[in-house]
Amino acid sequence: MGKHNYPNYPKNLKYPEFMSNRHLARTIAMQTLFSWDFNGKREKDLSRLIEQNFRQFAPQFNDHGFVKAIIKGVIKNEAEIDKYIIKYATEWPLDQITIVDRNILRIGVYELVFDQDIPAKVAINEAIEIAKTFGGESSGKFVNGVLGAIYKEVTPVAKKADQPAMEPDNNN
Repeated sequence: MGKHNYPNYPKNLKYPEFMSNRHLARTIAMQTLFSWDFNGKREKDLSRLIEQNFRQFAPQFNDHGFVKAIIKGVIKNEAEIDKYIIKYATEWPLDQITIVDRNILRIGVYELVFDQDIPAKVAINEAIEIAKTFGGESSGKFVNGVLGAIYKEVTPVAKKADQPAMEPDNNN
């Protein structure tokens, strides 16, 4: 595999050494959603933008499905995801959250609330790491605070719903 094109990573490391596939996929998804949001969400089909980001940032990466699933899930659930962000980022109106942080939060909320295959702590930790890399000085703490608050309220409810019902005692 070839060298990566990320400016913040050491140039002597090859792709698998510096970033897991899923982390890279989330990064590509964030970059795609950033561009989409930055340009006023005009594009309905983000395939061209996704492919452009793959060519530019991860030409050797071959798991496009995970990236597309994240983007599709975020866009499909955007209104509900944004309600979570508005509710839990109480000090910040949605349009005043930086585009980077807003889209990292969207991915984090999507994975935390809507994607049952992603463990909650993985969703939160990945979002924090991406925020530290691509966001501002306090982005990691901000993303952690918002997603942590959502986790505390949403996860216990989801866990109760996921638990199997008690089997009746047939010994009586």
